[in-house]
Amino acid sequence: MASGGPSAPGATHLATKVELTISCDNLMDMDVFSKSDPLCAVYINTSGSGWYEFGRTEMILNCLNPRFAKKFVIDYFFEMVQRMKFCVYDIDNNTYDLGDDDFLGELECTLGQIVSNRHMTRQLLLKNKNPAGHGTITISAEEITDNRVVNFEVSARRLDKKFLWWSDPFMELFKRTETGWQLAHRTEAVNNNLNPTWRPFRISVRALCGGDVENPIKVDCYDRRVNGSHALIGSFQATLSEMLLGTHISPAEFEFVNPNKLKKKNYKNSGVICIKHCKMEKEYSFLDYIMGGCQINFTIAVDFTGSNGDPSSPRSLHYINPEGYNEYLTAIWAVGNVIQDYDSNKMFPVFGFGAKIPPSGQVSHEFPVNFNPTNPFCPGIEGVVQAYQQCLPKLKLWGPTNFAPIINHVACFARQALWQKTASQYFVLLILTDGVITDMDQTRAAIVEASRLPMSIIIVGVGEADFSAMEFLDSDDKLLISPTGDVAARDIVQFVPFRQFHGSSVALAQSVLAELPDQLASFFNSYKLKPPNIFSVPEPS
Repeated sequence: MASGGPSAPGATHLATKVELTISCDNLMDMDVFSKSDPLCAVYINTSGSGWYEFGRTEMILNCLNPRFAKKFVIDYFFEMVQRMKFCVYDIDNNTYDLGDDDFLGELECTLGQIVSNRHMTRQLLLKNKNPAGHGTITISAEEITDNRVVNFEVSARRLDKKFLWWSDPFMELFKRTETGWQLAHRTEAVNNNLNPTWRPFRISVRALCGGDVENPIKVDCYDRRVNGSHALIGSFQATLSEMLLGTHISPAEFEFVNPNKLKKKNYKNSGVICIKHCKMEKEYSFLDYIMGGCQINFTIAVDFTGSNGDPSSPRSLHYINPEGYNEYLTAIWAVGNVIQDYDSNKMFPVFGFGAKIPPSGQVSHEFPVNFNPTNPFCPGIEGVVQAYQQCLPKLKLWGPTNFAPIINHVACFARQALWQKTASQYFVLLILTDGVITDMDQTRAAIVEASRLPMSIIIVGVGEADFSAMEFLDSDDKLLISPTGDVAARDIVQFVPFRQFHGSSVALAQSVLAELPDQLASFFNSYKLKPPNIFSVPEPS
């Protein structure tokens, strides 16, 4: 769930958080032998300086009427015009850039219009403002006033076979609203299994049942089909209060019923769902943790490999122009200026990788840019910029491009913080790079391990290189898997290519930091760690 959004100076206390849910109908079919594979990208413009990408939904295979499960939480200010744009694409490849995907239409509006309508349906338009076929988009807004979440551990047994001798089952959970059933959560599909156990998941009580544990919840179980025509295995309805009875010793069980089979003689059900764990908990927000004393520790890692070019040449990505800037410096200023407000001492460790360093001339993938191993900290973002500028003439840019050493370096400190069993420290690693990762297997393993720590990784791609490896690490649609088969506990990587922002440092900072608040809050909540100074924040109710 994406969260955050720009705040108006001096108006934070007037903000209301709203959650947006997106669905589309009658999208244009751009594929010849199948249906379109839609994704919706959400953009925001509040300062008048241009659009920046706030987040993306999941991509849904072969579907012209998608119901996106991903939610977007944004701060709503009554006194501001918050322009929003919802762009729908047919995804045809695995690259981050949407420019080479088929455009299915867009809606431009304000957040105020969405909030005032609550459930707003509008026609999708092409870039020339003509209708995008018969396509429409519906955006639902709901104010967030309930901080409770429900943790689920769910399995099933004896599900119906829908294809020869197996099924690939997944579930969808729906909340009942005044306009019908609204998708609250979609699980992953478990391949070739009639007795599946799905990964544990959590849903806000607000999204699941509107905050009322006696409201009905509908659960559908499907056999996944690649062509998008998923086959219904069965459904049931229950209340959250009934589901909360489930324990590992005595699971709450419900029968999946397929209405098309009710007329069959001796039909009982199409399988049984076992809710082994269903627990409602209070959840703290990002601001609860920050106001309660949590510090964000910001580490910067800079790519000094030879592919950047000779820093003395104007064609080099490390060339500092007469105005004193390059893409690396712009990214450091943009992200650092935002995040330094959450670090009380504003001392930032800065490391380089991929260069031969003095005095030995040996290649290092984890050297302090101030060349002081015992004190790699730089005072403020100004100190970071100064250290970067001073180290460049002393280096010989080399290679290869290895990420794992610096990720493991920061993970070591995050691990020590976790041992304290407090929510007092969170670590953010900003990696600025121009090229393809050389140690991909080691990097995948390092990220999967770091996903279990109070840590996030931001990667900014500088230059015009192929960043498909970075896009793979930013696994929004599915959790990253290490070479040994270990699955990441959560998504902690956010990648953006610098070229996407056309030099706008404000838009760059807003985009790369959009996922950080939710990553921090969800990590500490999953470990049941309260803000350090609990008396500084109100108890959620």
